[in-house]
Amino acid sequence: MSDTTRDASNSQSVVRAAALVIEEHERTVVVRLNRPAARNPLSSATLAELETTIAALTIQTHLAAIIFTGTDDVFASGADIRELQALTPAAARAFARRGQTLMQRIADAPQLTIAAVNGYCMGGGLDLALACDLRCAAPEAVFAHPGARLGIITGWGGTQRLPQLIGAPRALELFLTAQRMTSTEALAYGLVNRIGAPVLDCALELARRLT
Repeated sequence: MSDTTRDASNSQSVVRAAALVIEEHERTVVVRLNRPAARNPLSSATLAELETTIAALTIQTHLAAIIFTGTDDVFASGADIRELQALTPAAARAFARRGQTLMQRIADAPQLTIAAVNGYCMGGGLDLALACDLRCAAPEAVFAHPGARLGIITGWGGTQRLPQLIGAPRALELFLTAQRMTSTEALAYGLVNRIGAPVLDCALELARRLT
């Protein structure tokens, strides 16, 4: 990650990059999506930063947990639709495989992975949350796979992971209707493990207890 700065105040190390902010909390690292003005899209540029970051973090044996979160009222809004519209069929397939590979690397991480869902968690953003071991949600968090309204379907593993968590009938309904799910519904369905505010504190406490 180039063009970064470090802030050692409050015993935390903060690395600022174009799309991500990396915060170190002792044996836990927080990866914060940090393009709120653009609704934290998982664009090609963001995927590249995530790939580099995950590759660097997963080999650090002193780290016990990795937490993913967003900024303001958005966790992640998924793939950049404008980028998708410009893809050729071959490029679209490559983009889907790239996202699948990244999500699988997160799923296979030796560290405990937690999604601290602070707000809107849509499409590929939900796939990111699903790739984590555990999920904490803010009371105002909203979950959806809106692809049906756009004539597309997620290609980053959500079609496999969501049914495993909440069952095939409910997952199919979410995929086909593109309906939104509140944090309370997500907890009842088993999509999230906890609801807490601030949600990052909830995730950090969970990481401390389990690692």
